[in-house]
Amino acid sequence: EVKHCFALSGTPIENKLLEIWSIFSIVMPGLLPNKREFLKLSSTQVARYIKPFILRRRKEDVLPELPDLLEMTYTNELADKQKAMYLAQLRQMQKSIAGASDASISRQKIEILSGITRLRQICNSPSLFMEDYDGESGKVESLRMLLAQLKENGHRALIFSQFRGMLDIAEKELKALEMTSYKLTGSTPSADRQEMTKAFNKGAKDVFLISLKAGGVGLNLTGADTVILIDLWWNPAVEMQAISRAHRIGQKSTVEVYRLITRGTIEEKILELQESKKNLVTTVLDGNESRSSLSAEEIREILGVDEPVT
Repeated sequence: EVKHCFALSGTPIENKLLEIWSIFSIVMPGLLPNKREFLKLSSTQVARYIKPFILRRRKEDVLPELPDLLEMTYTNELADKQKAMYLAQLRQMQKSIAGASDASISRQKIEILSGITRLRQICNSPSLFMEDYDGESGKVESLRMLLAQLKENGHRALIFSQFRGMLDIAEKELKALEMTSYKLTGSTPSADRQEMTKAFNKGAKDVFLISLKAGGVGLNLTGADTVILIDLWWNPAVEMQAISRAHRIGQKSTVEVYRLITRGTIEEKILELQESKKNLVTTVLDGNESRSSLSAEEIREILGVDEPVT
């Protein structure tokens, strides 16, 4: 029989409080109320329960010698044709949930999330789902300008996107600028990952294109001093793991992070939502106030729809 049980995690909470409940149900069964009762607790109450049993170490506490991390929002505007498509999709979604109750929104959640993904693809480039799209993309234009600056100043970058098609677009832009790159997605064999990582850190190629979910962990890419997040993820913990591929032990330069945000779109709302999730982690682990998960209220907020009148 095991006398002592410890849990070690870099992301004890990624999205919702229930994740901390799962960890404690293994490490200290019985400390927290059952799942149903637990879900009724505020984040401050949860913090009170678990505080005596958590030892939290922040990267800046244990690695004071790490160079600075500078995070910047790099904004762009929708191109005309892109904007028309974006507004048509947004209005259709707003119409489908206008006046809908929380329960009705929960029932439609899969379709709503799929519609939100389509909006995010349009922000990147409609060509991600339209082979014959012949218009411009504000984000691709802004990525082009950023890459040209990196080339001019001799920086090496990690570029992350959730959409494989967006990595392909970035690859074309790099070729046009006569910049070289490696690409890592979910289908890249493990041996190739290792080989590309070693070569990149020794100075081979200018850029490493990485699918956010495939390359968020287990890679040491301190050969880069710049990180570009083409599109945002709901959850800041996943992005921080991606940024930590470059900002880790062995990095000698200041690391600059660029988040590409399309103005006047849900990307701005996702940025706000990320802030509230950061607060959730801080609340539960440090004892400050906040909230959790993608609720009906948040979906309305993201799509700019008013609450139904009750």
